[in-house]
Amino acid sequence: MDGLDPRSRVAVVGAGVVGMTTALALQRQGFEVTVLDPEAPGSGASYGNAGFLATELIDPLATPATLRLAPRLLLDPHGALALPLRYLPRLTPWLARFAAAARPTRVTQGREALAALNGVAVAAWRRCLADIGAEEELVASGYLLVWESPAGRARARAQMAHLRHWGHEVEWLEAEALREREPGLTGALSHGLFCPGGHQVRDPHALVTRLAEAFVARGGTLCQARVARLEPRGEGVRLHTDQGPVMAGQAVVAAGAWSHRLAAGLGLSIPLETERGYHLTLPARGQALRQPVGSAERRCVMTPMDCGLRVVGFTELGGLSLAPIRRRYGSLRRHAEALLRDPAGLDDTAEEWMGFRPTLPDSLPVIDTHPDHAGVHFAFGHQHLGLTQAAVTAELLAARMAGEAPALDLAPYRVTRFSRRRGRRQETGHCPA
Repeated sequence: MDGLDPRSRVAVVGAGVVGMTTALALQRQGFEVTVLDPEAPGSGASYGNAGFLATELIDPLATPATLRLAPRLLLDPHGALALPLRYLPRLTPWLARFAAAARPTRVTQGREALAALNGVAVAAWRRCLADIGAEEELVASGYLLVWESPAGRARARAQMAHLRHWGHEVEWLEAEALREREPGLTGALSHGLFCPGGHQVRDPHALVTRLAEAFVARGGTLCQARVARLEPRGEGVRLHTDQGPVMAGQAVVAAGAWSHRLAAGLGLSIPLETERGYHLTLPARGQALRQPVGSAERRCVMTPMDCGLRVVGFTELGGLSLAPIRRRYGSLRRHAEALLRDPAGLDDTAEEWMGFRPTLPDSLPVIDTHPDHAGVHFAFGHQHLGLTQAAVTAELLAARMAGEAPALDLAPYRVTRFSRRRGRRQETGHCPA
């Protein structure tokens, strides 16, 4: 690659679904790319997600309704929200920012920004997968949201109106129609909503593996190394790793729940918190359901995939160090047993997993360039929507780095939106190609 502009050599920190889609998008723009991660591609949060593109999730996590509901969820031993007491002192400043993000004006802005990304997410994934000949990894499955109690009718009607307002096709299903749509569910259901435009992937870990294989086949380099610090230099960026220094013309931080640590070394204070997500995977039950199913009351999701039936739930704000809390798996078993017509497979053969979701108080990712170092870029903080928004994030950031106008306004996703950084102010513009 001699004779290339040094800036065309890019190091991507993170081999999850966001990092690998970004690496491929940069290759399509003509960059020479190296991806660095201490683990194999897709081994982190990308491995254990629910496996469906949650494009209907356009409401930020912080809303007045969430704040009102939080005490009840915390008191429920099987509720969807958990705050480990030993972590609470460290969490308090973030919770204050989360409460501030629930102001109506900020919720409206956040909803518009999430809808903008989610509205083009499926199309971006189709382009990404078509480019590498892996279209079959994305399945037009539809998505089913169910209620067990008739008391939830008003909420379901409001949810249907809300989704239709934002352009989603939604069908109302009574109990009998629910049984016809999804015979794998228990008959003890009241009503539900079906979104025929929903999509899922066959297996999120297998998907990231295919992305990585295509990346390497096109000349990309995978480097198993942990990046401790980024050092912008006149000729580019030096990445300090546990395998020695790596030089690149530009760098992209897509390290998920660890990204804010690298940003802090560059003078940026970013209030990223870790949502610990739990799952059960039932290897022999991949055909138990026809499509992803969410429970409105239990706040869990079950997705049939090639690797089995996956049961996902919980928002546990507990950082990166605490061990998994065993009773969370028991709660997932309880929810799945109540929802499935045949709960076989919820015994010790179920795979248990816990991973880390990177979440910011306003639920929006960071898709931006460092305001003072034009060779450092960011793509992280996608909370529950990393799989959903990965391909579109990659396209947007790669366009910016190539000197093109991104297809969406990136202002809502700027890295400096929470606080001013140390040092002088510069405008964030397009990076030179």
